Amino acid sequence: MADRVVSAQSSAARSPAKPVMREHRIPTRDSKPYIAVEGPDGNLWFCESGASKIGCFDPNAGTFREFALPAVGSVPVGIAVGGDGNLWFTQKEGNRIGRITLDGAITEFAVPTANSGPDGIVLGPDGNVWFSEGNADRIARVTGDGRMTEFGAGMTPGSRPLSIVVRDGALWFSEAGGNRVARMTLHGEVTEFPVPSPDNQPRAMVLHPDGSIWFVETGANALGRIAHDGTVVEFAIPTPNASARGVTVTADGDLWFTENFANKIGRMDSRGAMIGEYDIPTSASGARCITSMSDGRLFFTQYDAGLIGEIIP
Repeated sequence: MADRVVSAQSSAARSPAKPVMREHRIPTRDSKPYIAVEGPDGNLWFCESGASKIGCFDPNAGTFREFALPAVGSVPVGIAVGGDGNLWFTQKEGNRIGRITLDGAITEFAVPTANSGPDGIVLGPDGNVWFSEGNADRIARVTGDGRMTEFGAGMTPGSRPLSIVVRDGALWFSEAGGNRVARMTLHGEVTEFPVPSPDNQPRAMVLHPDGSIWFVETGANALGRIAHDGTVVEFAIPTPNASARGVTVTADGDLWFTENFANKIGRMDSRGAMIGEYDIPTSASGARCITSMSDGRLFFTQYDAGLIGEIIP
């Protein structure tokens, strides 16, 4: 089931102050920061796609550490905290899954399918790490010792799975090439749910405290929400051709998202009402991922500018 795009509702009832933004420059030039996540140490860990490094930003000290991967050109993209307390990450061009300790020790595991394009990554409900293979139309599982199992049966060819979240003991993921959101059990059984707008390109996803999953629709200029039964509702972004790329949720239930082309950060409540859109200080910064930290601060990656942006609501 799906509902068409609805206009963003009026936000007149809520007019919070404009958030403060700061920007922190990554030491390595042309680092192209992509996905970021809060680590067990309270620091922000992120992939440097252009530099083949994993970065770590201490938000309290304002300092960076960077760890070079063994192979240049591996293009790390997704990163998540594993059940072992380490950070696990995908290497899109290197076709590997990496693991890095909080001290920077790196281990790599080869993906069985060649040129699979590892992308999104998440800690599964079974304690293993799961990741998407965007070029191979598969979702794969990797155990703590690096053993991998790939699942693809039931997924429509050309789906291009990307972001993954966990809900109801299963993996939910976006299919950017198929304009769908899909659910896969831990045994590999796939159910696909269409998103109504044409060429909507669903990408980043986040699990909301109310149990719904929200995702950006880069092609449809909207945010989407999918219920447990697969019902999809879409909410338009006011700025045309904003190119939404990342989304996160804060403790108050609001959705914060990046607008790549518009060079803004958007904020929407859980009813789909727009609260505001805020200009990013550096022009054409290439805003990508946005993540909410446990202390309430938000950080976002600025792919084209080589910066980590900070939002203080």
